[in-house]
Amino acid sequence: MSTTNRIRGNRRDGQANPFARAWVAFTDSFTASPARFAIVIFTALILITTLLLTLPIAKAGVGSSAPLADALFTAVSAVCVTGLATVDMATYWSPFGNIVIILAMQIGGIGVLTMASILGLIAARRIGLRAKLIAASDTNAARVHARPVAESQAVRLGEIGGLLFTVAASAIVIELVITALIVPRLLIEGFDPWSAIWQGFYLALSAFTNTGFVPFTPGMERFASDPWMLSVLSIAVFLGAIGFPVIFALARWLRTRARLTLHARVTLITTLILIGVGALAIGFLEWQNSATLGGQDGVTRPMTALFTSIMSRSGGLSTVDIGEMNGSTLLVLDMLMFVGGGSASTAGGIKVTTLAVLFFAAVAEARGVDDMEAFERRIPNDVLRLSVSVVLWGATIVATSTVIVLHITKAPLDFVLFDVISAFATCGLSTGLTSNDLPDAAKYVLAATMWAGRVGTVTLAAALAASQRRQLFRRPEERPIVG
Repeated sequence: MSTTNRIRGNRRDGQANPFARAWVAFTDSFTASPARFAIVIFTALILITTLLLTLPIAKAGVGSSAPLADALFTAVSAVCVTGLATVDMATYWSPFGNIVIILAMQIGGIGVLTMASILGLIAARRIGLRAKLIAASDTNAARVHARPVAESQAVRLGEIGGLLFTVAASAIVIELVITALIVPRLLIEGFDPWSAIWQGFYLALSAFTNTGFVPFTPGMERFASDPWMLSVLSIAVFLGAIGFPVIFALARWLRTRARLTLHARVTLITTLILIGVGALAIGFLEWQNSATLGGQDGVTRPMTALFTSIMSRSGGLSTVDIGEMNGSTLLVLDMLMFVGGGSASTAGGIKVTTLAVLFFAAVAEARGVDDMEAFERRIPNDVLRLSVSVVLWGATIVATSTVIVLHITKAPLDFVLFDVISAFATCGLSTGLTSNDLPDAAKYVLAATMWAGRVGTVTLAAALAASQRRQLFRRPEERPIVG
């Protein structure tokens, strides 16, 4: 039978088979919407990772397997590049389990749809329009809606191929360079060559993807006064947190001296401001706390404050016990984590550009002008609506999860709120709540919070919404009193 006849026969069988028709309708309903397709693929990856981590071979030791709650929590934390853990990541998993976790971090950090598009580009040496649209929705939340999107974007649709190349190249190059810079320091610390290479790559990947898993004991505390290690990891986290569109814009600027996009400028400036303000606040509030900065020498304290501020972008690494920090400091870190990093990055949170747009709107309102402006560019009002939606969705998720976890654990509010925001912002900093015999019900709640935070509030809203329709009428206008 010829290929054409087989295809026609399969189509006739599919039309006659009600189960086949149902399957075709099911797949079409998800692949037609990039938002729904992203959620399905993302969730499937989490379930596959969970299944692999529940295998006896994934857990260190003989004759036992990881409980479902711990396997699921670790899988979600790895795929969502969060870094929260309910087990000791340095000793609990076997080499097979660690390989599964590394693959999950890599795919989750780059982005499921972006990774799929890169593999398709490698296999076919070209990328079609449908694949471009799917990849574009992974780098720009505004594209998940059915309505047309203006091409005055940080990355235009025609540049998706170049962006995918930048994502793949930057991820490989940055991770290998960071590994090369970390390994000698681990050798000096006393690690054997194989452990230094293996754990150096693990730590480099964890830093660049903003995950925050540490593959050795007792964690980063052993490098608390090491400027080389902290500087290298901070650079890796910063590069991962600014986002691939910004890296793409910087690479284009280095090649052609082309003007940096508004998105790149806003992301870089807002990120640097938040890092600086955060470091000053942490240093001021913790300077006399003997359990954190107060127990360090005068040279190490500013370095720790700056490192912690950078990690609050979504890095999740820490050289001090977060649970020993003052409540005021935890609140500052709550705000920094909730904002997170750049859009289309390995970081989480509502994103720095969202905060910047709200600030531009407030400035425009104070000046009494209609348009939001930044760097001699006008920002359309639909971006403001999207920003407000992201903040409200994020605050709702955090508030709901906090109430539920508080009820389950009866733990202090500042600890629960901190870990919930860390989960939503896929940060990974923790007060110790997740490692202190957390009930399984609370683990599932935090896992769902990590999932919602990594999927993205805009993607989640677009996936849950009904198919968009054009409204052919406008109702009479009436203004409520605000403020």
